[in-house]
Amino acid sequence: MAVTNVYFVRHAEPNYENHNDLLRELTPKGMADRSLVTEFLTDKKIDVVFSSPYKRSVDTVLEFADKNNLPIRLVDDFRERKIDSTWIEDFNAFAKQQWSDFSYKLSDGECLREVQERNIRALNCVLEQCRGQNIVVGSHGTALSTIINYYDKSFGYSEFQEIKKLMPWIVRFRFENDTCVKIEKYDLFSHHSNR
Repeated sequence: MAVTNVYFVRHAEPNYENHNDLLRELTPKGMADRSLVTEFLTDKKIDVVFSSPYKRSVDTVLEFADKNNLPIRLVDDFRERKIDSTWIEDFNAFAKQQWSDFSYKLSDGECLREVQERNIRALNCVLEQCRGQNIVVGSHGTALSTIINYYDKSFGYSEFQEIKKLMPWIVRFRFENDTCVKIEKYDLFSHHSNR
């Protein structure tokens, strides 16, 4: 039986002044907090690093990847949910609506079901390519939350609200062959895991 560990790393604090989703960079605090990710992953015997193509995700795992001479493989389907072509002022009301109806979306955006389907499709490809390995994936809050929800339906809007400010944040999915047998969430700021 192949045991595969996938560590999803939600990016560190981004600069919200930059409304370009693809190019939004980390704040100075976000850049400094990357060391928490590097430190956490150091003894995990990581074999391969993937990431969403978005700058904030790549930059969050870059320090670890560089230190370990691991190239970062970009996977477009791991990108964050597209909200709309315009900036949303009341994000909380929008997020609540999306979590209560997985098919709700704005005219030019994605619903959570679409985000979940493409992220799970990308994860399944990674599991197929890297069976039995320890894997890092640079990710995002909503994208990662939909992945957790896929395997654990009890993870919903209130759980999403609880992790909203946790950046960076790491979630480990343990697979035996293709079955997810355990999900562990790590708050890097309190140095303990929440199973």
